[in-house]
Amino acid sequence: MASLPSIVILGDYERALRRFSNWDALDQKANLTIHHEPLRDEALYEAVKDADAIAIVRDRAPFNEAMIARLPKLKFLMFTGERNGTLEASALVARNIPMGCTPGGPSKETTAELTWTLILAASKRLVEQNKLIASGGWRDSLSVLPMLAGERLGVMGLGSIGSRVARVGAALGMEVVTWSPRMTPERAAVENAKSVNLEELLKTSKIVTMHLVAGPGTKGLISADQLALMRTDSILVNTSRAALINMSDLQQGLSQGKPGQAAIDVFDIEPLPENDPLRNTPNLLVTPHLGFIAEPIFATFSKGITETLTAWLDNKPIPHPFTPK
Repeated sequence: MASLPSIVILGDYERALRRFSNWDALDQKANLTIHHEPLRDEALYEAVKDADAIAIVRDRAPFNEAMIARLPKLKFLMFTGERNGTLEASALVARNIPMGCTPGGPSKETTAELTWTLILAASKRLVEQNKLIASGGWRDSLSVLPMLAGERLGVMGLGSIGSRVARVGAALGMEVVTWSPRMTPERAAVENAKSVNLEELLKTSKIVTMHLVAGPGTKGLISADQLALMRTDSILVNTSRAALINMSDLQQGLSQGKPGQAAIDVFDIEPLPENDPLRNTPNLLVTPHLGFIAEPIFATFSKGITETLTAWLDNKPIPHPFTPK
């Protein structure tokens, strides 16, 4: 009797995939292994060296040409979402190994929701107030909270996410100003915002929230010089791309009171190393890249994986084949 194909699924950090679709067919037709921990280098190789098929959640497991060359048994690879920044797809194309993907990906709505969660949690000192209650206290010096209505909200970028964030700020009674490398007064006016230069936005905004693509003109945009411009009571929020901010400079800036606080969801290295000082930096609220982590998205990912792998096992057309551009 022929042995069952080996399928390895990588990057299910949230242990969520089995919650959202039926995996019975895959369990019966293949030897299925799901990894919940981050894997790289030799640990990654050991996990997949005998795999006939690999499925990756987002771009959480890097596969370069050298790694792919070490996998002679590999016959199929897929990932969730519609693009993968850590996969050298050309190496698979060279070996005629088919690829698949799934619908879905980063959610504009959930990222906008998280942005405002971070803004409100930081400005209202929710973490500190919760700890105060848990320790038996009631109110302290941090319990006299700022009010955002009437304050200035500086939004960097008015794309799908930034525009949503701007609308909420306006609804709360904030004055919305905006900047991006290509911002125009006309584009800003669509969101009832005022276009200003970067220096003015940083100097005058109570909340500065970043919603830019990390490109040649924006990588490292916020470093020591820009942080020094910010108000001592300001809050810098980044749910976009880690490369927009020099994180070492941010730590130094926080220690000097500019900005007063920061709330960050994205990091240069993810998962954040256990001993990274960002985990315990004063006045820094951090979350584990939750911008797109939402039930509807993972339901789409889970269903996409089960449908795609079942089709591959049954020699049927892949629902969402991936062809590199």
